[in-house]
Amino acid sequence: MKTKTLGKNRNRRSLVITESIMILVALIWFVPVYYLIVTTLKTPQDATNNPLGLPSPFVFGNYAYAWEKMEYPRAFFNTAFITVASVALIIILGGMAGYAIARTKTKAGTRMFLLFMAGLVVPFQMNIISLYSIVKNLGLMNSHLSVILVNVAVNLPQAVFLLKEFIESTIPLELEEAAEIDGCSVPGKFFRIVFPLLKPVIATLAIITTLNVWNEFMTPLLLLQTRDKGVILQEVSRNIGQFSTDWTAMFPMMMLGVAPLIIFYIFMQKYIISGVAAGAVKG
Repeated sequence: MKTKTLGKNRNRRSLVITESIMILVALIWFVPVYYLIVTTLKTPQDATNNPLGLPSPFVFGNYAYAWEKMEYPRAFFNTAFITVASVALIIILGGMAGYAIARTKTKAGTRMFLLFMAGLVVPFQMNIISLYSIVKNLGLMNSHLSVILVNVAVNLPQAVFLLKEFIESTIPLELEEAAEIDGCSVPGKFFRIVFPLLKPVIATLAIITTLNVWNEFMTPLLLLQTRDKGVILQEVSRNIGQFSTDWTAMFPMMMLGVAPLIIFYIFMQKYIISGVAAGAVKG
């Protein structure tokens, strides 16, 4: 009995220590977020004199100024259009490629999969000059289509990897064989049988790629040359001065930029765990 009691006490102590460390880490992590939020509600003088203190007084006009200064409705529409189009193409093309590779047990299929995986290893920024030249020669400069195509190419390897592994581990081949006996074609098997069963991993992939595409700054900066085509992050960057930066004006712009992502993530976060867990179970 004494041994069991000592064991329980040790477990409780270790649990208390672990939780205390986690709470401390969470508080340290939250400090920059707190600083960002409170600065959006301060005057420039208050932000300089009292960086971590509460606003005195609360200045809600910073958000109205940011909304007008960055032409938020236009920037939001451009960003949302690029994001939705890119994510839709990534899911559809990644699903078809992942399905083909998962069901092709040949050397050619393996080599094609390795080719996609190379895209996860080599950052596209290494070929930024060649990418710019290709887009310019195709006549796609200063168009949303150029940004969408680059986003698809950059995020497609990750999509192929996730969808291919999910198909192999979760979707039984017998379902497709039964559909084939009934006269279903290969596209029919994919869109009618396989694709509807990919909902968990598609939700996970949609969240990941949405975060990637929405937060992408280099590609729009490189390919979109006029302000009417610009995205939210470009509007935020315009507030950064050469010699000084008005943080009380910039931080509200950043909050307006990440607010749609926060709302999207709150509604979709449960699918991350379900999608990853479903793809991790064999059979």
